[in-house]
Amino acid sequence: MAEKQQGLVISHLGKGIAVEAASGEILLCQPRRKLETVAVGDRVQFEPIAAGQGRIDAICPRRSVLIRPARNNKIRPVAANIDHIYVVFAAEPRCDFLLIDQYLAICENRNIQARLLLNKTDLPSTETVQAALAVYQALDYPLYNVSAAKNIGLDDLKRDLKGHVSLFAGQSGVGKSSLTNRLIPDKTLKINSISATTKHGRHTTTAATLYHLPEGGDLIDSPGVAIFGLAGLRESELAWGFREFQPLIKCCRFHNCRHLQDKGCAIKHAVEGGEISTQRYQRFLKLREKMPVDR
Repeated sequence: MAEKQQGLVISHLGKGIAVEAASGEILLCQPRRKLETVAVGDRVQFEPIAAGQGRIDAICPRRSVLIRPARNNKIRPVAANIDHIYVVFAAEPRCDFLLIDQYLAICENRNIQARLLLNKTDLPSTETVQAALAVYQALDYPLYNVSAAKNIGLDDLKRDLKGHVSLFAGQSGVGKSSLTNRLIPDKTLKINSISATTKHGRHTTTAATLYHLPEGGDLIDSPGVAIFGLAGLRESELAWGFREFQPLIKCCRFHNCRHLQDKGCAIKHAVEGGEISTQRYQRFLKLREKMPVDR
C-alpha cells in the first residue's frame, strides 16, 4: 500500500483534481466519495494509486476559504488558504465602489487581508478615482497603483505577493488577465505542463488554477469567478465587514441593532456626525438589502 502524502491542489481538471506533491510531481486525483468539496489552494492528504494518479483522503485544516453561491441555495468553495485578495479596479470601466465594498466586507469576515489595486493608471481619468480612495486609505487598506499595459508599479506589487497566496478579484474589463499575464509570463506553458503531466489532454479548468510566481508566492487565477457574492454572510457580519463600523457596533443601545432607524445606533450617530462616510453607509444599506435577516 502506497504511503500517504501531503499535496497542494492546483487545479480542477474535468472531474479530476490536479495535486502537486512535495516533490513537485503533479498527479491527477479523485477525492473519496464522502469528502467535502475540494478547493484550489487546499492542502490535502493523498495516496498514489497508479502512475500519475492518486486518491484524496482528507483535506487539511484551512486558514481561510472563499465561497460562492451554488445550486439549490448551497455554497461552494472557490479557493482556500488565501492570504490576500487584491480588489482590482480602474477608471475604465467605471469604478464600481459598491462591488469594492462587497469584496472588502467578505475579506473582513473570512480571515483574508484585502488590498486595493488600481490598474490602468496611465489613463488620464485615473485622478478622479484616486481622490475617491482616500476613505479606504484612512481605513488602512493598502493601495497599489499599477498599469499592466505600461508595466508601471509592478515591482512593488511583486514584493507584496512574495511569500503569500493571493487572488485577484474585480469587475470584468479592469485588467485582471493582463496583470496575471505580466506576473506569470509563462502561464500558457504552465497550463500545458499541467495537462501533459496529468495526461488529461486539453486543460479544461472550470474554477481556478494556482500558479507559483517567479519571484515567490502563489497566485490563484479564477477567471470564471469575477464576483463571488455575499454567500454565507449574515446581516450582522455585513456590518462587521465595514471596518469603520467595528469599534462602534458594541456601542449600539441594542445588541441586535440593524443600523437603520434603530434607537441608540452608534453607527447611524457617527454617520450623522460626519465620522463615517455617508457614501460608504449608503452602500452598506444597499448590500444589506441582499442579506437574509439574522434569526
